[in-house]
Amino acid sequence: MNKKILIVDDEENIVELIKFNLELKGYEVYSAYDGMEGLKMAKDIKPSLILLDLMLPILDGTKVCEKIREDEEIKETPIIMLTAKNMEKDKIIGLELGADDYMTKPFSVKELMARIKAVSRRYSSSDKMPEIKIIDEGDLKIDLENYEAFKLDEKIDLTLKEFELLKLLALNKGKVLSRNYLLDKIWGYEYFGETRTVDVHIRHLRKKIEDNDKMPKYIETIRGVGYKLR
Repeated sequence: MNKKILIVDDEENIVELIKFNLELKGYEVYSAYDGMEGLKMAKDIKPSLILLDLMLPILDGTKVCEKIREDEEIKETPIIMLTAKNMEKDKIIGLELGADDYMTKPFSVKELMARIKAVSRRYSSSDKMPEIKIIDEGDLKIDLENYEAFKLDEKIDLTLKEFELLKLLALNKGKVLSRNYLLDKIWGYEYFGETRTVDVHIRHLRKKIEDNDKMPKYIETIRGVGYKLR
């Protein structure tokens, strides 16, 4: 099992603290102190997870995340973004670029470890063979075995989280799934009420699968509750 974790952060004290605690848990830890070095290391070592700071020299974290998600070899690597900023727009940018989680500094090492474990568990569970292999929704087809979705037989480029959301909604077609339920099932732990995370991913998913994301045909919003697949 790949237990390599890459930390990309320009604050050496934070890197050393995280590295020390991860190594105690048996992880093989690598570190980079600027975005360009981090991107190169991600391609070279192909880690099982990346802890990525938003504010980095040379190449900032958003650009690094974007380039990772565009690279065929490493685009499925889980990414947890770290930042000293505590602004809603920064969280949304990170999530829309494909980050799997987001932590604002300062954070407790215990919570970071729990999130690393949850994200890693979520990705490893995606390897299990589903009993249903294809979900056919007319123009939209979802291949559960190969983690692919197609619209009018053309492949849709989805992140793992977007696919997991679509799959969960499709397997519960017609049933309203609350934001908190989706957070728990997709992200693997309670997100402390940050249901905005679900809304961001749903919005991004709609842009990819709907003809008109302002008038969605597939994913219906149930005001004050959550979402369902029509």
